[in-house]
Amino acid sequence: MPSKPVCINDFEQHAKDILPKAVYDYYRSGADEQQTLMDNVTAFSRWRLCPRVLRDVSKMDLSTTVLGQRINMPICVSATAMQRMAHPEGEVATVKACRSQGTGMMLSTWATSSIEQVAEAAPNAIRWLQLYIYKDREVTKSLVRRAEAAGYRGIFLTVDTPYLGKRLADVRNKFKLPPHLRMANFETLDLAFSKKDYGDDSGLAVYTADAIDSSIKWDDIDWLRQLTKLPIVLKGILRADDAREAVKHGIVGILVSNHGARQLDCVPATGEEGVCDVLQMLKEEFKLALALAGCRSVKEVDKSLVKRSPWVTPRI
Repeated sequence: MPSKPVCINDFEQHAKDILPKAVYDYYRSGADEQQTLMDNVTAFSRWRLCPRVLRDVSKMDLSTTVLGQRINMPICVSATAMQRMAHPEGEVATVKACRSQGTGMMLSTWATSSIEQVAEAAPNAIRWLQLYIYKDREVTKSLVRRAEAAGYRGIFLTVDTPYLGKRLADVRNKFKLPPHLRMANFETLDLAFSKKDYGDDSGLAVYTADAIDSSIKWDDIDWLRQLTKLPIVLKGILRADDAREAVKHGIVGILVSNHGARQLDCVPATGEEGVCDVLQMLKEEFKLALALAGCRSVKEVDKSLVKRSPWVTPRI
């Protein structure tokens, strides 16, 4: 990188410069015509801040709690699959960075570092496991048991992916893992996403159709709750009625998400140091916005601080 990045877009541009096209496209692109992706990018531009003044913000507290665990800022790292495509240390570097910044990391089931490897790299970090329910329920049970044994603090069940969305870039690239990598939580070639040939489609779409259970329903949430005492959060809820149904089934939280417009976020290519830089950058940006809005802590943030703009210029 020719100069130190000063914003998140700098990291994204660096990733575009150095990553293989298929890898960058996997991290960056959305599904179909990418309308939802465009809307994700512009959504926050619809809102304007309404700051308070003369509030004495000389002392700031950014901390909050997630699932009963205190974190240093309300910014965590969500599940991002196959991080070692971007850097050899992958998920191990990410969890170390999260530990150093005092925040939590959600590990993807489709990680290229195993549940145990990530736990060993940062045993004191707050770690959660993102989970899919596989057609072979014994596979799902095993993942949950391993997470419990390795000290993970919760399960984030992805509920919006009975099939993988059609990511045109991945189809064009016939996306599959580089040959030296595999999904590290699985032993067999099929489950580890390391078959040699997935045909002319996106390999991940083929994998998902073969492996993930598309028949799951609310009764299966009850089945999962019986497996573990870990708190369960549903990832991918977008409707109020689904949120209410989740409460009826004893779910402790929801993650309102459209799955990144059916795609995962970009991973910085400089490993642990880069992740630390990104988290620190986001923390400082949040701290500045909080202070300039006249808030001394997260608890002082309320709806009066924002208003919806009547117009916005789409950008991507």
